[in-house]
Formats: sequence, structure tokens, C-alpha cells
Amino acid sequence: MVCRFFESSFRSSGWRLRSSCSRNSLLFVLCLALSACATSPPRVGSADAQWQPSPNHGPRKANYIILHHTSSDTLERALTTLTNPLTEVSSHYLIDRNGRVFQLVDENQRAWHAGESYWGGHTDMNSASIGIELVNNGKEPFAPAQIKALLALLSDIRSRHKIPRANFLGHADVAPGRKTDPSALFPWRQLAQSGFGLWCDPPYETPPENFDNMLGLAAIGYDVRDPIRAISAFKLHFAPNGEADMTEADRGMLYCLVKNVTIIGQ
Repeated sequence: MVCRFFESSFRSSGWRLRSSCSRNSLLFVLCLALSACATSPPRVGSADAQWQPSPNHGPRKANYIILHHTSSDTLERALTTLTNPLTEVSSHYLIDRNGRVFQLVDENQRAWHAGESYWGGHTDMNSASIGIELVNNGKEPFAPAQIKALLALLSDIRSRHKIPRANFLGHADVAPGRKTDPSALFPWRQLAQSGFGLWCDPPYETPPENFDNMLGLAAIGYDVRDPIRAISAFKLHFAPNGEADMTEADRGMLYCLVKNVTIIGQ
């Protein structure tokens, strides 16, 4: 039917199709033209974010959020790094100090932000996470407007992906020793109070005498093959007190977190 329609149309305009080969060729050309006119799939993401596409991505399914700081002083430098094909680095979102949100990669695609990573048995966090970069040089407090925008974005993402409370992490958590972001100035407690991530406030329950720190860290999700790095990453997130070793307060915090993880079934 399609062939006859276009053949009659061409005849009425003075053209003649001399063979089935000609008709097939015409259909092929028309299909190409129609496919070029087809609309692309709708972007999945925040309606409040400015779309700034990055080519550095591939397909995946998200079940974690990983937070980063850019280590750069300016938004422009961060955008250049995250959208340059030569860097092979990207994130799904970038939030400026003033709270402006950019989306760089579709949430259903695999951005390249975590690198070599591990959490709770997962060894490729890029394939299971949404990455969010915050413009921050690593030495400054995180701006209130930036954190406000982050909380709104996290709520928006959670509404779509049903990400469990315990699965809001920092880059340092999944890459201990290799990465130290976000810095010790990041307000993890504030995020946990809004339902994003775990936290425990003192006074802590005293852990049993046989409570093993490494088993506790592994139960939460940390890679404990290097105990020093695992402890450092834990303390950066939960107890940035400047001490290298686990204090009794740190052990109390860890024991509380393990109990919480066990209760919520993570």
C-alpha cells in the first residue's frame, strides 16, 4: 500500500517508477527521512535543572547517590572538565554555590564519576549510582544555597528511583584512600536529618567488648581490605575530629550505624 501510494504520487507529478527495485529504493530513502524526523526519547531528570549534555555516559540503573566536590574554584572550570570528551569524567548533576543546578547526563545513563570503587560488594558504582558534583574547592564551607538546592534535588531523585536511605554516600566512602570528597566540611548530619543517609547522635550505646571495627565497617559497606583507609573514610564522613584512630565515640557511632543498617535491611 505504501509503495502504491508513493508511486501514484510520483506519477501524478510526472515521475515514473520503472521497477520494484526503484520502489524499494524509494521506500528506503523515505524511511531514512522519517527516522531523521523522529523525536528523541524524553530526558529523565529534574525539571528545575538546566540541560547541559555531556557525551561521557552509557546505560545503567541507579540505586545509589554519590556526592562529590569539584575541587575547582569556578563553575566554568567544573563544566569544562565534566563535558570535555578528552577528560572522560562526568556526573549527572552539578550544583553551583548559588544553588543553580545543571544536569549533564540523563539519570538513566551511566556517568563517569566514581571510577574504581566499592560499596557493599558492588565494584562498579558508576553502573549503580547517580553522581552529583558540588562546586567547592575542598577548603571552603558548602554554601547554604547550594545545600538547599542539593536537598531539593535529592528529594526529586528519590521520588523517581526509590533510593534507600542508607544509599546516599560520598566519593570517599566508595573509594577510600583514593578520594577524599566531599570534604570534612560537608553537612552529612543535615542531610541525614532530611532522610538522606545514616547518622547517629550521642550519647551512643557502648558496643559489646567483642565488637570488631572492621566487621562493623564491612557491614555498612566499606571496603576493608586496607583497614587504615577504611577507617579514614569512615571518620571523614561520620567523625571528622582530626584523629587517625577510632576513638570510643567513633566505635559507638559505628555500632549504632550497624544496628540501623541491620534494622532497615540494607
